[in-house]
Amino acid sequence: MTGVLASAVPTFESVVLGQALPPRTFPVSRESLVRYAGAGGDFNPIHWNERVAREVGLPDVIAHGMFTMATVVQVVTAWAGDPAAVVEYGVRFTKPVVVPDPAGATIEVTGVVAARDEQARTVRVDLIARSDGEKVLARAQVVVALR
Repeated sequence: MTGVLASAVPTFESVVLGQALPPRTFPVSRESLVRYAGAGGDFNPIHWNERVAREVGLPDVIAHGMFTMATVVQVVTAWAGDPAAVVEYGVRFTKPVVVPDPAGATIEVTGVVAARDEQARTVRVDLIARSDGEKVLARAQVVVALR
């Protein structure tokens, strides 16, 4: 928990249904997509080449789906204070994050505690992720184990 104050980390007892997590906005640039491609090994040109993206019917270069998922869940891992607290994470992709050059894009994320499991001492956080005013994920749900 380096860099996280112990008092800032939620406990199971301190979390209530309907509690909002701190919202965040994440910038997305073409450079971040190329770096992700290098780390993840997905060099599909729709994620870095505007001409190819447009040839296949996309409006521009789009972010990798897994890049979007990894970016969005940071709202929960920052709140929980430990990425290992995430025990389950699932989404449905609804729209791609379009990343024009040079402006880039942003992903705005909000989250709310939607369920508590007393026995497992977990909470489910429902996330909403938007880019350019459009919802980019549906049913984005994260189950987090809290102490």
